[in-house]
Amino acid sequence: MDKRDYYEVLGVGKSATQDEIKKAYRKLAMQFHPDRNPDNKEAEEKFKEAAEAYEVLSNDEKRSKYDRFGHAGLRGGQDFHGWSNVNDIFSQFSDIFGGAFGGGSIFEDFFGGGAQSRGRRRGNGTPGSDLKLTLKLTLEEIAAGTTKKIKIKKYTKCEDCNGTGAKGGDSVKTCSVCGGSGEVRQVSRSVFGQFVNISTCSNCDGEGTVVDHPCKTCMGDGRIQGETTIKINAPAGVTDGSYMTLRGEGNAGKRGGYAGNIIVVFEEIPHNLFLRDGDNIIYELFLSYPEAVLGCEVEVPTLNGKAKLKIDPGTEAGKYLKMREKGIQHLNRHGAGDQLVKINIHVPKKISSKEKDLLKELGELPNIKVPS
Repeated sequence: MDKRDYYEVLGVGKSATQDEIKKAYRKLAMQFHPDRNPDNKEAEEKFKEAAEAYEVLSNDEKRSKYDRFGHAGLRGGQDFHGWSNVNDIFSQFSDIFGGAFGGGSIFEDFFGGGAQSRGRRRGNGTPGSDLKLTLKLTLEEIAAGTTKKIKIKKYTKCEDCNGTGAKGGDSVKTCSVCGGSGEVRQVSRSVFGQFVNISTCSNCDGEGTVVDHPCKTCMGDGRIQGETTIKINAPAGVTDGSYMTLRGEGNAGKRGGYAGNIIVVFEEIPHNLFLRDGDNIIYELFLSYPEAVLGCEVEVPTLNGKAKLKIDPGTEAGKYLKMREKGIQHLNRHGAGDQLVKINIHVPKKISSKEKDLLKELGELPNIKVPS
């Protein structure tokens, strides 16, 4: 079964901070921990899945590889679904729970001070949205890697108000209703216990701040629509449909909120000479019958120009000849694939009377006839 996206597993965005990732994992681990779900295989699998996602996203190096290349960029990485004891997983991250599964009450932690810290936004403003673009690459560009410059339209920070949304240097005030948290908490009690309802603050629309005098340029938004040029370094060896993330290059956030990302999806342009097979490429070479029987030296195209290839006498149709490391450079590792040359015998559809006579004469020779 295909693995789910790690961000989806934890329920966070691709721009999530380490603190947000940590809190999201902590919440899921509490929810699906085996101590709270005895003999529940589904909960156990979700616990393992969350642990695996956290192990990658909490590590800056692993997260960077995952953002650029997805699960393929983590070959050889740890797979928690192979662990026999879920407590082994839990012990790896026990520092982020502060003893929640030891003494004390899990529910007290959920509905006490912890809930308030989870509700806060990261600073003021609303985060900017991600942008997605498709980058078409030739096989030659994929083989060696390439750099592209592309113009895109997106929201950028308003310079007149420095992204605050306030006119002429006016200060942005903390919302008096929610105290800057962007959320309103209502506590209710019943015979079943205490319940906390958290909702978005209607006074500031969840931003935590309010603007009394909006900037006329951006109308209080803190950003304007503009056009910019971005540089994309496409690494060698990417595949059709793989993607990379340009952090902070997406739409600017509203009123100082952090910018979104740009998701670059790679699309391979079909080649008129080569067929891709992983990191190998296949080229079909047509030989005349005499060339295949007698052998020869031919010049064949490659992704880096032309190269000579020796054809041994008696080479049969359908045989593959290998040109080492003439294929596509491996992603995230040294070396390259090969160019495989498939041999085909050219059979002419039209021949002269002289050629027909010669072929008939040739066909009668003992070494030319097909063995019975």
